Amino acid sequence: MKFAEHLGAHITPEWRKQYIQYELMKEMLYDAQEQAPSPDVTDSSTIQRYFARFQEKFFQFCDKELAKINTFFLEKLSEANRKCASLKAELQVFLNHHQQHHQRHAELRRRRSVANIQLFKDKEVKGQVVMSMRKLHDLKLAFSEFYLSLVLLQNYQTLNFTGFRKILKKHDKMMQTTHGAEWRQAHVETSSFYTNKEVDHLLKDVEQSVTSELEGGDRSRAMKRLRVPPLGDENLPWTNFKTGLFSGMFLILFVVLIVSGIFIDRSKDWEPAHQMYRGTFLVIFDLFLLGVNTYGWRSSGVNHVLIFEIDPRNHLSHGQILELASFLGVVWALSVLSYLYSEFLGIPPMAMPLVFVAFLIIVLIIPFNFFYYRARMWLLRILVGIRIVYNQTV
Repeated sequence: MKFAEHLGAHITPEWRKQYIQYELMKEMLYDAQEQAPSPDVTDSSTIQRYFARFQEKFFQFCDKELAKINTFFLEKLSEANRKCASLKAELQVFLNHHQQHHQRHAELRRRRSVANIQLFKDKEVKGQVVMSMRKLHDLKLAFSEFYLSLVLLQNYQTLNFTGFRKILKKHDKMMQTTHGAEWRQAHVETSSFYTNKEVDHLLKDVEQSVTSELEGGDRSRAMKRLRVPPLGDENLPWTNFKTGLFSGMFLILFVVLIVSGIFIDRSKDWEPAHQMYRGTFLVIFDLFLLGVNTYGWRSSGVNHVLIFEIDPRNHLSHGQILELASFLGVVWALSVLSYLYSEFLGIPPMAMPLVFVAFLIIVLIIPFNFFYYRARMWLLRILVGIRIVYNQTV
């Protein structure tokens, strides 16, 4: 992948204008080379003056880009420091409250004497425990989101430095000079956004706080909560194999469906089953189109994970979505075939569409950790939220 595509795929959309304008700078280089006077009709001194003027203009543009990046980075770093201080203060308040709660709870247990008083105290303690657990969950979520923002800021540093390094290397190659490397050493490698390592220290600080204070010293569990995987989707070979297998099976079954629909007896009423199968097929087809869209976004350098604010630690890749759609398509086609040949199989005609719909519902709501459990639970929460809002009167 070329760096321009890599940059487009990994930028934070809200910060788009704050990154190095790599494409524009590359166009400047190519335009300068194309518009340069021909050595056949122009003397060498004129050509040297032309390139000297261009390099002066080019490095002035680099200065503006560098100043923009430094200013934005320092602003975001200042915000990160304030956010870190705020989260640490909240964490300390929670820890103090948690310690006081344990002390009061122990004292209440020592002093209890009357049953009804104990019942009242137990209810109070249980309420405090529930509130404490909610606060703990909120703190974990807040630290996780803050860690993600630090990773994005660290990514901002890396992408901009890489952009300067590559564009200045291209400059030196095209202009046959070393001025680009010299400018990088004198300006970029001494700039704040490159030399400042506070983001790294903040990341380590957050990791230590979450590990020691929120996860009971379990670093592996803390890092599982905090760690952000690469923003690019990586498809496993096994996922690609299953997608191809299920897609091929569905195409064959679909041809069989068309042939069966032509020659099967049409005297019975197909309308109820037709509506059920049509509705479920639209859901599967929408899922397939979502996978195609996701693949198109990723291949075109559109970072949909950040644009749609999807959890970067846990989301389905385009390969997984296509695998899911093709698998459900195979089950759908088998169900339709079973309905068409229900008389030969000796089963009630409407049993198969009902079983298929029940299968989809069970797969969605089954509370076991398989078949993309987190994605299913996320979808359930969204659907329940939509239903609750729909029922509320305005």
